[in-house]
Amino acid sequence: MRVFAISDLHVDYEPNARWVQELSLVDYQNDVLIVAGDVSDHVERLQHCLETLARRFRQVLFVPGNHDLWVRRDGPGLDSFGKFERIRELVRAAGGSMDVFHKGPLSIVPLLGWYDGSFGQPGEELRMAWVDFRACRWPEGFESHHTAQAFMAMNRYRRQSADEVIVSYSHFLPRIDVMPARIPLDKRFIYPVLGSAALGEQVKALGSAVHVYGHSHVNRRVELDGTLFVNNAFAYPHEAHIARKELVCVYES
Repeated sequence: MRVFAISDLHVDYEPNARWVQELSLVDYQNDVLIVAGDVSDHVERLQHCLETLARRFRQVLFVPGNHDLWVRRDGPGLDSFGKFERIRELVRAAGGSMDVFHKGPLSIVPLLGWYDGSFGQPGEELRMAWVDFRACRWPEGFESHHTAQAFMAMNRYRRQSADEVIVSYSHFLPRIDVMPARIPLDKRFIYPVLGSAALGEQVKALGSAVHVYGHSHVNRRVELDGTLFVNNAFAYPHEAHIARKELVCVYES
């Protein structure tokens, strides 16, 4: 059994949706696919994408990203926590899972999160440019760190034995040093909305052999403190220079 990973499919873009449809119906029937968030904020497109993938893989595992939790299409009666619960049911109906997956010594563990200011505080330019600040809706008085705390409190899985092999995954970055040094200084103003150091502490506590993340759209494979961190974002159609546009195997039993 192989474990593949992808994130940031953004199937609102026709070339991305076509790539999903063109995946083999036979090559991955014994394999698991991790989808680390940002498929679509349009629930019908999200469900269709997950159903398409579920027909191609033994198991599809999903955690929502920030785009998935936008509610600008959903009317005033639904906030982003309500959207999260709706997505949880949708994933199950589509044949996917947001639960821990076990197979022999392997456990694949989803980690929910958000950004919390631990990578820096967003400036006015970022607050104006970053769509989350307008497209998500949270309870009154909630700031980003409250959202991060609420989601990370849902991450309750603990290592079961010393020989358990853990592959964890999140949409958000668990540590800022997974970003490569080549990123230009003028692009780093988005770092405050990339993730959370507290999420990194949860990865450390699990003792993950591999951690898959998304969100940055910068494909990366780097080992830090004994964990292999992998970002395999499909990304936007114009981002072929930073995204491989292919599945990546992160574990094989």
